[in-house]
Amino acid sequence: MFASIQNVAQNLQRDWLSLQSTVDEDSRFELKYRLTYFQYLKVRNAIKPYMLMDAYTRHAPANRYLVRSLYFDTADYRAYEQKMSGDCDRVKFRLRTYDTGHAETNPVRVELKLRQGNLMIKKSVFVPNEEYRYFMEHRHWKDFQNPITTEFERQSLTQALGPVILVEYEREGYQTKSKSGLRITFDHQVRSAHARTLFPAHVFFQMLAPRSVVLEIKFKDNLPFWVSRLVRDQGLKVIANSKYTQGLQIARHDLYHPEKVILVR
Repeated sequence: MFASIQNVAQNLQRDWLSLQSTVDEDSRFELKYRLTYFQYLKVRNAIKPYMLMDAYTRHAPANRYLVRSLYFDTADYRAYEQKMSGDCDRVKFRLRTYDTGHAETNPVRVELKLRQGNLMIKKSVFVPNEEYRYFMEHRHWKDFQNPITTEFERQSLTQALGPVILVEYEREGYQTKSKSGLRITFDHQVRSAHARTLFPAHVFFQMLAPRSVVLEIKFKDNLPFWVSRLVRDQGLKVIANSKYTQGLQIARHDLYHPEKVILVR
């Protein structure tokens, strides 16, 4: 089994003070919804008095930027099983890029996403592309020392983690006009592919829900009243919307998954 979320957190705390400036930490609650395109238009219009496009969205073509993630799991898909069984304490291991146009030079984001009940804790750090390529070949970071990369490497070795699925989508992100920490994102054209690298030479993506838009509401403490009212007025229902599990079910043809239960052939 994966190390508990408490153990992972403790491992990340070692040498934390000396390396804290190199680590991006984000703790928040997340609510996820699946929208029709018409609902998306209504919700987007409703948030405009309170929210602004974030910098990435403003400068992206068509105001949507690419997010591509390579997820790691064990050979018997323990992370998938933990998610499907509703385990409240679990950790996701993934590598992420926001641009596929310069695959040889793009920095890569190393992420540990910890879930404790409804609280999500994401710890991440960018590494140079050459470090990413070295890690993918040797399962070891050549010259990069950081609590995130150290724990990612340790778990990769002790749990025999390997890349299992590639997921990408086009994100439209908004930040609050106030300082509440509220963030709202719309993810378009979510798709997945069977791949072992962030930058495969040939890849075939399959759409997860072609006519849907994924809405994510992320907040630090309390959900603003206007957001609660918006969700109620639009009749939105919270869903379990793991891009990893859905992507695995759609794209892994070497697996059999009757009624969403994956069995290795």
